[in-house]
Amino acid sequence: MAEMDTSGGGSHKKGPGVKKSKKLSTRVDLTPMVDLGFLLITFFIFTTTMSQPTAMKLNLPKDTDKPDEQNKLKESAALTVMPGKSNNVYYYEGLDPTKIQTSNFKAIRDVILEKKRRTDPKDFMVIIKPTQDATYKNTVDMLDEMKIDDVKRYALVDITPDEYKIVTLTEQANGVK
Repeated sequence: MAEMDTSGGGSHKKGPGVKKSKKLSTRVDLTPMVDLGFLLITFFIFTTTMSQPTAMKLNLPKDTDKPDEQNKLKESAALTVMPGKSNNVYYYEGLDPTKIQTSNFKAIRDVILEKKRRTDPKDFMVIIKPTQDATYKNTVDMLDEMKIDDVKRYALVDITPDEYKIVTLTEQANGVK
């Protein structure tokens, strides 16, 4: 049992012939205070809202065994976007990576919106192919851009070795380090 002694420790005479008064020690039992402290800690632990994990909802297509049942894409409706190093974005329209162009994250929105305006909405698709040099943040920024630009169809795909070579050559030509 916890207790606190608050007795006055000395004896003083205030003059000759003054009788000394007897001082009693006051005992304060601190056990209920400790119990109250643990009760409050328990209450706050149980009533605190834990932070909810944030996750992005992905709707993935179903796998098919037959290649002719897979999603078809018109060449004129495709826009391939490749985030690279130093916050550069490389893109090309159609399926020909030799016509690659360079942009940054500020200007890529205009490119996407212009392509979307020129293309039938049900056919338009953006293919996102992050390079090995792209950061995770750049890839997430590109996915956010799809949401901001209201792009209904987009895919996150691995970059091919030929496309990576073209991006590397373009970076070297532009002096990107």
